[in-house]
Amino acid sequence: MDITVVGRNAEIHPNFRSYVEEKVAKVTQFYPRAQRIDVELTHERNPRQAETAERIELTVFGKGPIIRAEASSSDRYAAVDIASGKLYERLRRARDRAKDHRRRYNKPIAEDLGGIVPEETSAPSPEKEPVEDKLRSASDLKLGEAREEQLGDSPVIVRQKLHEAEPMTVDQALYQMELVGHPFFLFIDSDTNQPCVVYHREGWTYGVIRLNTVVAE
Repeated sequence: MDITVVGRNAEIHPNFRSYVEEKVAKVTQFYPRAQRIDVELTHERNPRQAETAERIELTVFGKGPIIRAEASSSDRYAAVDIASGKLYERLRRARDRAKDHRRRYNKPIAEDLGGIVPEETSAPSPEKEPVEDKLRSASDLKLGEAREEQLGDSPVIVRQKLHEAEPMTVDQALYQMELVGHPFFLFIDSDTNQPCVVYHREGWTYGVIRLNTVVAE
C-alpha cells in the first residue's frame, strides 16, 4: 500500500512523515483492498485561525469505496491523531457492513460498495458577481487530478477534480456519504440513470436532489 504525504503552505519534515505513516499503517487490517492513502497537510497562515491552523485530510483509495477523514488543530500531530481516529471508525463501519452484506446476500462486496466521492466544494458567495468563461475546460482533466484556478482578477479560487462515477442506489450513496464525512454526495442513480445529490437536512433526515436529464451511456 502506497502512502503519499503532501503539504499545502506547509513543509513536510521526515519526523512528521514517519509519524503519519505509522498512524495509518493499520488501514489494510480493516480494508484489505486498500491500495493508496493520500495524506494532505494544509497550514492556515491567518493568525486569527491559529486554533485550527493545521488541517489534515486522509483519503483511502482501493477496490471499493473511497473513505476520507479530516481534522484541524493548532498542532499538526494532534490533527493526525484526530483524523486517523475518525478514519479507523469509518473503516470499521465499512468492514462490518461488508460482512453483513455477505451474510445476507452472498454477493461480491464490489456490487454494494462501488462509487467515487466528488471533492466537496463551497457555494459561491452571494455578494460576488459570477465570472463567466474564465475557467479552462475540464475535458483535459485526468482521473484523480486536482486543478486550482483563480477567477480572473478576483480572489476566488476554484478547485476542480475528476472522478469515476459508477451508478448506485440512493441507499448506497447515503452510506458512501457517511464514510467520507461530507454533508452531500453526488452520484448517478442506478434505477433512473439520473445525476443526483443526497444531502444532510436538519436533525437525522436526508434529502435527494435529482436533475431532469439522463446521462449518456
